[in-house]
Amino acid sequence: MHAHRRGDGRAPARGAGGILIGHQERPDPGTERRMRRMRRGTRYGALLGPLLAGDAAPDLVARAARGLGLPERGRYAVVVLGAPVPPAAVVQGPDTDGTRWWWGAAASFPGTEAGREGWEVQRAQEGWEDRRAHGPREGRGAREAQAGREAQEAQAGREAREVAVVLLGPAGPARAVVRLRELGAGPGGVSPVVGSPAELGAARRLAGTALLTCEPGSREIVRLDERLPAALLVSRPELSTRLLAEVFGPLLTLVPAERSLLVGTLEAWMECGGSVGRAAARLGCHRNTVFNRLRRLERLTARSLSRPRELVDLVLALDVLRLSSAPPRRLSSAPP
Repeated sequence: MHAHRRGDGRAPARGAGGILIGHQERPDPGTERRMRRMRRGTRYGALLGPLLAGDAAPDLVARAARGLGLPERGRYAVVVLGAPVPPAAVVQGPDTDGTRWWWGAAASFPGTEAGREGWEVQRAQEGWEDRRAHGPREGRGAREAQAGREAQEAQAGREAREVAVVLLGPAGPARAVVRLRELGAGPGGVSPVVGSPAELGAARRLAGTALLTCEPGSREIVRLDERLPAALLVSRPELSTRLLAEVFGPLLTLVPAERSLLVGTLEAWMECGGSVGRAAARLGCHRNTVFNRLRRLERLTARSLSRPRELVDLVLALDVLRLSSAPPRRLSSAPP
């Protein structure tokens, strides 16, 4: 097979089994087929498995790392996607800053679905989406129908998941996130930086937790270190359910339009740094209207936005609500 040369005249690097992993301007069809098989786990999956499972023997981890050409020490991260990886992300080789990627199918790695499955099962059992749309006293049949739809969506998400080990360049994980966004990947979670292949199993679990903090239906790429409070919530779904019921219980009994109005106002106020004036400009209403909505929300939740501990309760409950379904539609024309 003819190896395409890079702009500097050097031949691209080769991975396990002679698969090209360097940059290729125009890969031939045979190479593209092998790269697709690699992505599905027939090549890299066999070697990535021991690294990402987290419980393999040290000698097996070392052999897998050597087979992939991973340095013993380096700056690594793991990416977990909730949708198929864009072909360009697999075919292209090292980034301009030297970042290198090894992709595999998540189904190849034991335990990758445990966290998401627990979170989604909890959501389905509690009927969060149904409660948000119809209130907590809606009939059992509606909750069961919604739970069935969520189970189907969860299964689709599990089937689509793919994982990458990333050897980071000088720009670090921020550049990897930018690249994934540029390629249209997502949703996806990115782990913290680890220093050796032996730590990739733990990094993969953390990346999976980061993925769980993405809003349903979004294509966002998030780093765990930017979503730590939400990561705590998704890690303990039973406590998240309790938190939502305790803090937002009375709010969830309102009709959907009224509930969305108050929640959307709270979101706007938080995104505007607690400025009522800026929130009013964003929502297209008078500042007194924002004041009135926030005061009503405080009465319903029995929590004050001016008390730090109670504000934490509201922020965390809002995160649970955000993760349980699509964001509420913000209304500005409804009465305060």
